[in-house]
Amino acid sequence: MTTATPTATAPASRTGLPGLLGFLRRPAVGKLVLLAVAAAVLVPLADARWASGTWPHALTVDLSGPLGRASDWIIDNRDSHPLFLYFFGHVSNAVVLSVRAVYLVLLAAGWAGVTAAAALVAWRVAGTRLALGTAAAFLTCGLLGMWVPTMQTLALMVVAVLASVALGALLGLAAGLSDRTYRALRPVLDTMQVLPAFAYLLPVVLVFGIGVPAAVLATVVYAAPPMARLTALGLRGADAGVMEAVESLGTTARQRLFTARLPLARKELLLGLNQTIMMALSMAVIASVIGAGGLGDRVYQALASVDVGAALAAGVPIVLLAIVLDRVTAAAGSADSAGEGPEGDGSRGTGWKGWPGWVLAAVTALAVAVAARLAGRLDWPETWIVHIAEPVNGAVDWMTDHLYSGVPYVGGTADWAAHFTTGVLNPVRDGLQWLPWWAVLLTVAALAWLIGTWRTTLTAVLAMAAIGVLGVWQPALDTLSQVLAAVAVTLVLGFGTAVAAARSERCERLLRPVLDVFQTMPQFVYLIPVVALFGVGRAPAVAAAVVYALPAVVRITTQGLRHVDPAAMESSRSMGATGWQQLRQVQLPLARPALLLAVNQGVVLVLAVVIIGGLVGGGALGYDVVFGLAQGDLATGLVAGAAIVCLGLMLDRVTQPTRGRTKKGA
Repeated sequence: MTTATPTATAPASRTGLPGLLGFLRRPAVGKLVLLAVAAAVLVPLADARWASGTWPHALTVDLSGPLGRASDWIIDNRDSHPLFLYFFGHVSNAVVLSVRAVYLVLLAAGWAGVTAAAALVAWRVAGTRLALGTAAAFLTCGLLGMWVPTMQTLALMVVAVLASVALGALLGLAAGLSDRTYRALRPVLDTMQVLPAFAYLLPVVLVFGIGVPAAVLATVVYAAPPMARLTALGLRGADAGVMEAVESLGTTARQRLFTARLPLARKELLLGLNQTIMMALSMAVIASVIGAGGLGDRVYQALASVDVGAALAAGVPIVLLAIVLDRVTAAAGSADSAGEGPEGDGSRGTGWKGWPGWVLAAVTALAVAVAARLAGRLDWPETWIVHIAEPVNGAVDWMTDHLYSGVPYVGGTADWAAHFTTGVLNPVRDGLQWLPWWAVLLTVAALAWLIGTWRTTLTAVLAMAAIGVLGVWQPALDTLSQVLAAVAVTLVLGFGTAVAAARSERCERLLRPVLDVFQTMPQFVYLIPVVALFGVGRAPAVAAAVVYALPAVVRITTQGLRHVDPAAMESSRSMGATGWQQLRQVQLPLARPALLLAVNQGVVLVLAVVIIGGLVGGGALGYDVVFGLAQGDLATGLVAGAAIVCLGLMLDRVTQPTRGRTKKGA
């Protein structure tokens, strides 16, 4: 007995050290230990040199002087300098003439001709069902009394999309054929896509003034990057075996491009067109603040007067246009070479494949337009207009009277907004602003390094530090607090909804049209009912951001959960696992890449709308961007816009793991 005791206890004492060593060998623990050692050395030095608290003034750079002088030079020379007279002036005139020509063609075709042409194009591309839906969408625009604004928006869209596709295709072609060009263009495209729209509306307005040219060019800057990215992706991802076979035939580089690379990249090119159209339509609405006109101007005017009915009357046609354009371009990308519809039902007509079908569609549309012109029915009849503004405003007034305050037990929406502001937004903002500047950088470094590599960590830290250098540290932390709160609410609602949709096809079918409407509704439209229900402040901005980002989170998460390996699900079911156990132990771990992508997209979309929330009292960087645009203050607007880019870059690196890390975690 006396000799057995040490023999039994010795293994127990020896197992602790290997367990501790195994714990320390974990990559995450090693990274944190190394970061802690670096912090122990650098933090005392930084604290002794610049002290703790907010960002040191000695590390800021004042850009107001140079940007102010640049703004003054542009204003003083806009009407006399050769650069404006012989370059920007011709560009402006070309844009105006192009938009006017398209608009006059649409008006000459009349409502019947435009509706017939749109329906016939949808029929040729996607089949009879979508053709009927397209016709119904255009007729609804007329019924709501928005036919002329819809044609104005459509004319601007046509010119902006053509220019965006041309520019994006050229950039994508260069990036797809050259690694050096791809590396050089990638940060430029990142900046173009992350920079908030309001930030680059200001320099465009300074150069071109208020009007259609500024709106079109701002739309091109915003909508061209998706086309460039997807074109480059398609060209770089061409099948190596096919390319080698084509090259072995002795073809030239141009022949390989037109006979192999571009046909193989067809789906990516059409997807790029789809995304460009969606972003151009979204930007066309935002550009209404600089004179774009059309439906966006109606929405913006309704926002200024908090007229929910007028906003809905203008917002519904935008949603319908977005849905129709999305479905038609998506169907063009999924249609097979045999000319069948996307469902494979031959809905485009067995006898009218290829160019004969397009000739029939063109002749039919022209005949309808000529008949409408001869009958004097070009304009939408006033007697056919259905006025929805008054009943909608009545419903909103009722909701405001009965839901805004005084609801028994639960309180009203105003009370919820106040509680959310005081209980969530204020503590998060105050906590972030209370942290020393080096603690914020360390937190960013830790999060980025745990999920990525030292390169992503360095990028995230430098992006956050650049915000301090620009002198907008405090407003940026205020914006960050709103983004974090909105993302938390979005993820809770989105993951819960996605789990229900993934487990029930009926639930997914019911959610699909709701998500379509939410995802295509212009951002301005969200702000109006939110302000009516929640008042003005940071809470309405967060609520609008949640509504805007929720569809993407739900869609991505649902798709990830549905595409989990069926064999893994069947194995867990055969072992007697419950539905909750399958979700927690099988689906969620296997769907980790999709969940991380949903978080990343939720952050990006929330950031976009929180900035627009500056129009309704969101404050912080969003207010600075809007103020800079309204006052023509280039320094304030661009500095805040650059800070938003840095904030978005940091959040992207913190929430999106590297490819290798994702595969390992999955």
